[in-house]
Amino acid sequence: MVVPLVLDLLGTFFFAISGSLLAARRGFDIVGSLLLGSLTGLGGGVIRDVVLGVTPNAFAKPIYLAPPVVAAVLVYVLFGAVQRFSRTLLVFDGGGLALFCITGTVIALERGANPIAAAVLGVTSAVGGGLLRDVVANRDPRLFDPHDVYAVPAMLGAAIIAVLWNLGGYNPWTEAAVAALVFAFRMLSLRFRWHVPLAASSRHTA
Repeated sequence: MVVPLVLDLLGTFFFAISGSLLAARRGFDIVGSLLLGSLTGLGGGVIRDVVLGVTPNAFAKPIYLAPPVVAAVLVYVLFGAVQRFSRTLLVFDGGGLALFCITGTVIALERGANPIAAAVLGVTSAVGGGLLRDVVANRDPRLFDPHDVYAVPAMLGAAIIAVLWNLGGYNPWTEAAVAALVFAFRMLSLRFRWHVPLAASSRHTA
């Protein structure tokens, strides 16, 4: 349980950083930064745990409140140094996405969910916080951006973890490899502007 807990806390921190960075760019105060960071870092896990019918880790384990606090303080202190790097928010968001699609799937599997349901909950954990962040910050969610593949890397990672779990191949090494794969996929998709087909072909949307 130690490794999933550490990864879950790290994913919470990465997402919280992305939320606090967005809050700073929108001119929020430190309280707004803390709240948006907390919503981003904890939101996906809360949704997952509610679906699983268990007390959300964010409320059952006070240690989950530490990453958003640390994130808000770091952004407050270091924002001037990192704001010139336009992709900083996207990098931290990608890190959270990579870790949460794994931990969300594993937690669901440990709770007895079938592989498909576990993978779906892994994706929900990965994209839920970012979706809440964008909605609260009043910007178009990246999840629904037709020029992005936001959820696709998380889908791939969650599916691989579910398969490895059922084949007996899940361990810290494969976990790290999947996290690296998802993160690399996400960064490459931003670099090369990958996207998936629209819901309707262009000849029907004109």
